[in-house]
Parts: sequence; C-alpha cells; structure tokens
Amino acid sequence: MNTFFLAQSAAGMNNMFMIIAMIAIFVFFYFSMIKPQKKQQQERMKMMSELKKGDQVIMVDGLHGKVDSINDADKTVVIDADGIFLTFERMAIRRVLPTAAAPAKDVEANEAKEEKVETEEKPTESSKTEETTSNKADNTNSEDK
Repeated sequence: MNTFFLAQSAAGMNNMFMIIAMIAIFVFFYFSMIKPQKKQQQERMKMMSELKKGDQVIMVDGLHGKVDSINDADKTVVIDADGIFLTFERMAIRRVLPTAAAPAKDVEANEAKEEKVETEEKPTESSKTEETTSNKADNTNSEDK
C-alpha cells in the first residue's frame, strides 16, 4: 500500500513539472515572438499616421515614389513615380525615407566642425613657425661662438 501512495506522489510531481514546463515555453514564445511583433506593428502604425503629402516612400514591391495625396476614407495613397500617378493601399508602403532636410543639417554640422578644427590648427602652425625661427637663431648664435 505504501508503494501505491509513493507512486501517486511521484506522478503528481511529474504533472507539476509538465505544467511549469508549459508555462515556461509560453513565456519564451511571448517574449521572443509575440512582443517584438506587436512593437513592430505599433511602429508601422505610427509611421502610417505620420505620413503626409510630399514624403518619399518605398512600396512593398520596391517602387520608389513621392506621396501625392492621401485618402483617409478609403485608406489609399496616390504615389507619384516620375510623373506616373498610382493608387495603393496605405499598408502597401514599406517605409518612409528621411527628408532632404536632415542631410542638410548634417552638412552644416560637419562644416562647423571643420571650421572649429581649422581655427584650432592655426595657432599650432604659428607656434611651429616661431619654433623654427628660434631654432635658426640658436643655430646662428652657436656658429658665432
């Protein structure tokens, strides 16, 4: 009779282990698949809500173009691809390209950095010429002796 109770308690532990293992697998799938997919979907919805006329976009099929108009009622977008106007669903947009204003700011920042570097280098160049002048004077004095 004792062996019967021991067998039941071992089977109970086995069932508890299976339940914990199933929970662990569910948690793993949630954090590795479901949560990143939800985050990506939220970012895509944010991109679609910020879409405006004049944005450069890339469509799902690889077509590059500029947004000409947006129809919120039908959830469609008219894309200007080199003078050809095409109508697509909003969800056919893969990504919105950054505007040309951002690279212009980068160019201005780089120019400012270059100017700063040039102004820092000028005093060092003048100090080099002073050093060479003083070295020449020292050499002249040593030759006189």
